[in-house]
Amino acid sequence: MVRSGSGKTLAARRRRTRKLTKGFRLSRHNLYRQAIVTLIRARAFAFRDRRAKKRNFRRLWIVRINAACRMRGLRYSEFIHGLQRALVALDRKSLSEIAIHDPATFDKLLEVARANLPKRQPAAAAK
Repeated sequence: MVRSGSGKTLAARRRRTRKLTKGFRLSRHNLYRQAIVTLIRARAFAFRDRRAKKRNFRRLWIVRINAACRMRGLRYSEFIHGLQRALVALDRKSLSEIAIHDPATFDKLLEVARANLPKRQPAAAAK
C-alpha cells in the first residue's frame, strides 16, 4: 500500500522550498511543483553566472585601463607588455582602481611600462 505523503516532514520540506522561492513571480513561489522546477533553474543560472561575473569584471577593468592608457598615448596591450617586462605584478583590478582614483601613480606606472617596451625597428624600405 502507498504511504501517506502529508506528514510533518513533507510539510516542512515544502515550506522550506517555498521559503527559497520567495520573490519569484506569479505561481512560481507558491505552487510546489512549479516552485521546484523554477528553483532548479535558478540554481543553474546562479552557478553559471558566478563564473560569468568574474569574466565581466575583468572586461570592465580592461576597458578602464585601456581608456586611461589611450588618454596618455599608449595602447593597453603595450602597457601590459611593458609592465610584464618590468616585472610589475599588479593585477587588472588594482590597475583600474589606480587609474581612476590615483592618476599620478598611474602616470608613473605608464612611464615604467614605456621605459621597458622593446625599441621599435624602423620599417624596411619598400622594394
